[in-house]
Amino acid sequence: MLIHKSARIYLLSVFTLSLLSACGGGTSSDSGLISPTTPTNVTWVAGTFAPENTFKDFCSNPRTGSDPFNQNQAYPDKQGTDLHEKMWLRSYSDNSYLWYSEIEDNDPNNFSISDYFNQLKTQENTDSGAKKDNFHFLENTADYNKQTQSGITSGYGIRWQFGTVKPPRKLTVAYTEPNSPAALRGIQRGAQVLEIDGVDFINSNDVDTINAGLSPTQNGQIHAFKLKNIDGSIISYNIESADINTSPVQNTKVIATNVGNVGYVQFNSHIPLAQEGLISAINQFSAQNVAEVVIDLRYNGGGALALASQFAYMISGDNATNNRTFETTVFNNKHTTNDPITGNTLRPTPFYDKKIDYVNNVLTSTNLPSLNMQRVFVLTTGSTCSASEAFMNGLRGIDIDVIQIGNTTCGKPYGFYPQDNCGSTYFTIQFKGINAKGFGDYSDGFVPKESPQFQSEVKGCDVADDFTKALGDPTEGLLSAALEYMKSESCPVIALSRSTIDKGLNKTQNTSKSIDNGLAIKVPNQIYNSIVFENKILSREAIK
Repeated sequence: MLIHKSARIYLLSVFTLSLLSACGGGTSSDSGLISPTTPTNVTWVAGTFAPENTFKDFCSNPRTGSDPFNQNQAYPDKQGTDLHEKMWLRSYSDNSYLWYSEIEDNDPNNFSISDYFNQLKTQENTDSGAKKDNFHFLENTADYNKQTQSGITSGYGIRWQFGTVKPPRKLTVAYTEPNSPAALRGIQRGAQVLEIDGVDFINSNDVDTINAGLSPTQNGQIHAFKLKNIDGSIISYNIESADINTSPVQNTKVIATNVGNVGYVQFNSHIPLAQEGLISAINQFSAQNVAEVVIDLRYNGGGALALASQFAYMISGDNATNNRTFETTVFNNKHTTNDPITGNTLRPTPFYDKKIDYVNNVLTSTNLPSLNMQRVFVLTTGSTCSASEAFMNGLRGIDIDVIQIGNTTCGKPYGFYPQDNCGSTYFTIQFKGINAKGFGDYSDGFVPKESPQFQSEVKGCDVADDFTKALGDPTEGLLSAALEYMKSESCPVIALSRSTIDKGLNKTQNTSKSIDNGLAIKVPNQIYNSIVFENKILSREAIK
């Protein structure tokens, strides 16, 4: 298919399973591209949906002043009621939600605003029994804009890897951000949490203290952590929360092997800030004439789809991508030719071969470097999601040999636009993506298999995440398996199993008895952030 490289830019989303259901049911309006007038006598009538813009920006508590994340323009909020906000959510969902016909049209007067939004989704399960829509969120708009536009988050700079949230709990340090409070304190990958502010993290039901320590509400809060390192040493740290500058591209290096130079890069998030780091990595690999490339996506929850397209081009080059589709977006059956949010004609996302000005959504005249690789190794876990999976799927769609080392990915072929209304930003599934071969049904994740039989199975090796070594260490489990595969074209005879990896991590010196049916703690912010901020989100502006 011939396409234009000015096609619109997509940012990233989240989500799970299942084919798009046949849709029917309630009457819906168009997307409401009219100037709203003040709605009066707002009432709910089952099955009748007014245009969403009838209720847009009418708020129970309107914001005042100017928006620092929108060129200091005045907030659009006008005085309204809770019901105005809920009726907007109802019409918006009926118009654009991917599975709109599976939403129960319940009386909004019986819910708070947040509770009403939370039930505006399908309650169906997939064939495997999992929920069709596992991720349906709202976030404070100011907090969302702060992270997505500045790359700054608040916390300690630790990427946690959760085992369990109920006793006996398990929480492991996956990595730390450079120059963060955690990195400056010397906290190491693989360290496990034993205590927070003197409370037994593993078994205690004092979840308020644990949650307060894991998720500080503001900068400057100091909390005490007792951690057990991989070598068995137990160290206590006082860590102060601060703004964290995200480093989405880390540990770029070239490893000398018997098969030639191998490029390795740890790619943590498809946010626009990663563009320069990825270009630098590809230039370094090209200068050192790498024979193979390993992309470490094990903690990459997604991000800008346009960036995934750019990076796929940088790996595969002109010959493989010229006039080819990276991903085609499919909305619900009300919107087969036009985007329901922007009104733009639907066009496939190409393999972008230019740098992008992400502030203005403009393709620049600067060519991207490329390696012209025929295959690429990707390191994955269940935290590899959305735009990262689209990167894999897009390359497979043009017959680039993708070798997957690690565990099954999270399975999120779906996406959304973030939508602000009255100070809350809502995330609701609105589209799915398919590659140049028409494949996009990987809602159970991409599964590494030595001998793949199904489209969602990818040639490679099932290897557990190895917390005993630093990321980028050639002896670390996933990377060493990739290096072995390059040499032998097969999986290692002795691969690290979960029991092997967990054996050293599970030995704690805590002797208190585990509490049966204990209380669950909140998932730490960065896991939630990975879902909300990094997954396949559509931007509203077309690349010019």
